[in-house]
Amino acid sequence: MTERIDAEQVREIVRIAEEAGLAELEVATPALTVRVRRAVDGGPRAAAGEVAAATSGGTAPALDTALPAAAANHLEPLVAPMVGTFYRAATPDAPPFVSEGDYVTEGQVVCIIEAMKLFNEIQAERAGRVARVLVENASPVEYGQPLFLIDPTARRD
Repeated sequence: MTERIDAEQVREIVRIAEEAGLAELEVATPALTVRVRRAVDGGPRAAAGEVAAATSGGTAPALDTALPAAAANHLEPLVAPMVGTFYRAATPDAPPFVSEGDYVTEGQVVCIIEAMKLFNEIQAERAGRVARVLVENASPVEYGQPLFLIDPTARRD
């Protein structure tokens, strides 16, 4: 059984990897795994990315898609330190810890990840402006999954 690949979702994953300046990003669901990998060796594919998609039932055809070089990109991902459920706020009726455009300081709580009924406060690893929130509230997250893109070059207003 082969799962259809949503090209728009693949484009979004490629865009996230590009914005974060990541060499590799893998997103997995129970039915589908998408891995985006940038070539960095200067070879003929150095300016393009390689996207491989696989279903849980086997391997689907590989997709090649352009991934422009992001050498000038300075956004850094803040990644999930554990598997769990991502929450943007302490309670459902509370405002989010941070929103896009907010300036965060090192050690500031930016979200909560619930794992095995424990609520773990996730802190910013460095100061900067939140450029992008990458995960929907109450969504499951994997270890190492990018949660936010932070611009460490931004200055506090």
